[in-house]
Amino acid sequence: MSASRSEIAGPKGTHARVLRILMRSGVLVPARPDRNARQLTSLARWGATVSGGYRAAAARSPRRLAVIDERREVTFRELHRRAVRLADGLEQLGARPGSRVAILCRNHAWFVETVLACAELGADVMLLNTGLSARATAEVLRTHQPAVVVADAEFAEHVATAHIAAPLVVAWPEASGPGTGRPFGPSARRVGAVGTVDDVIATASGRKRRPPEVPGRLIVLTSGTTGAPKGAYRSNPPGLSAAAALLSRIPLRACESLLVTTPLFHMWGLAALQISMPLRNTLILQRRFEPKAALQAIADFGCSVVFGVPVVVQRILELPPGLRDSYDTSSLRIVATSGAAIPSPVVTSFMDVFGDVLYNFYGSTEVSWAAVADPADLRIAPTTAGRPPMDSRLKVLDEHGAVVPRGVTGRIFVWNDMLFAGYTDGATKEYRAGYMATNDRGHVDSSGRLFVHGRDADMIVCDGEQLFPREVEDLLAALPEIREAAVVGVPDADSGQRFAAYVVVRPGAELTAAGLRAVVKRHLPGAAVPRDVVFVDALPRNATGKVMVRNLPPSLAGS
Repeated sequence: MSASRSEIAGPKGTHARVLRILMRSGVLVPARPDRNARQLTSLARWGATVSGGYRAAAARSPRRLAVIDERREVTFRELHRRAVRLADGLEQLGARPGSRVAILCRNHAWFVETVLACAELGADVMLLNTGLSARATAEVLRTHQPAVVVADAEFAEHVATAHIAAPLVVAWPEASGPGTGRPFGPSARRVGAVGTVDDVIATASGRKRRPPEVPGRLIVLTSGTTGAPKGAYRSNPPGLSAAAALLSRIPLRACESLLVTTPLFHMWGLAALQISMPLRNTLILQRRFEPKAALQAIADFGCSVVFGVPVVVQRILELPPGLRDSYDTSSLRIVATSGAAIPSPVVTSFMDVFGDVLYNFYGSTEVSWAAVADPADLRIAPTTAGRPPMDSRLKVLDEHGAVVPRGVTGRIFVWNDMLFAGYTDGATKEYRAGYMATNDRGHVDSSGRLFVHGRDADMIVCDGEQLFPREVEDLLAALPEIREAAVVGVPDADSGQRFAAYVVVRPGAELTAAGLRAVVKRHLPGAAVPRDVVFVDALPRNATGKVMVRNLPPSLAGS
């Protein structure tokens, strides 16, 4: 590839390179011959599905803890046995190979068990966003018509709103109890839940299962920040080379404790679940992210890895330094974020406090991964999205499909083995010569690093000039008076479009709209200065930390 063109690729995944990565990370290391044999046999029979991965982990490290949540601990052996019985129970309730099982749960072991059970059965798993309203949840359920719904008790009314025939199984009861986990809550009983996951497991058989003829698929909802969420089919990994691709840029190791602060229904939370299979990591799950609780978990379990979204990094940094430093975080090696851009001041401040442990993953539900920025990249260029992992390639194209020179902004297209298999409504994304559109715009610098400027829909044209909010947001994030800010484009009768800034001021700080505009004017072109400045108490975010643009108040209200 020409060094002057905006076309970059990760290293080629040769057999030798994949083997080196898997051995270096501890996926493939010598063990007792019988356990090695069972591990490899499980992978050979069940493939690189979640069921195959956890069967292999149970064969290799049966007594190692697989999941720790706020109520219980589960070993790999227990997780596998419970998933097999749950698969039988879901089948008794009407789930079949190829049918859909909807999961509406926060992060906990019952969520993981249900995903594994569906893989055992060959059913498609539909991961629902816990941040959706009851109406939006009902619409998704009616559209996709699952055979069974597994939901936390707190979402029972959401499921009831859909008025579908699928039986409801409660995953996280409202109160824990002996044996089956009852009582599971009055709301769940009121809408006719058939029982808890533990109830279903208790009445099912543990018969041996054969791999399904067609592996079940994962259906992940898009974020829905600007419109209704869509269901997207995620492909099963083609083999351990998919894990090696991620490991080529993020140096995870086997048998570590991994704290997941992003929802498991999100693409990045799902990645944490999937990568933990070959690595036999212990997943530390918390139902809701809270900065002090996350730091406490790192200290209690010696977590060396954290998977999260950028707002997690911001909220931890906002803790008083004395409180933040009172937790032992010396075990941390990797804090891997994804889902949104991290303001550059936050990138630098976080690594100054916790060391060079930050990795930022750029991808989407549709393209899976596109690039990863490691600490070295982020120290040099805090706003970079990094470089493609192994066996991934990306191009920046102009409107006619030609690759643009480096430094020139264009549309980002990606190729890898994990591109999604289409939306559940039959639609797909735009392709150019086998590369899939990300619907983002950006550029590649002279060193081969990708920089993402924003979504196609985020770009505005003001007085003929193309502008993106990211640069303005980064500038505002650096102001000591501002806790967080979002910048969006709004229609303008004179210039076509203009920027509106939504700003959360830190407690005790003072900032005026005129003062904010003056700061932006000193650093950026005049067209980038927000003409509307709206002061709000908080930015509306979804469960993965993304700002919900459609829920922002009218911009003229605070201009």
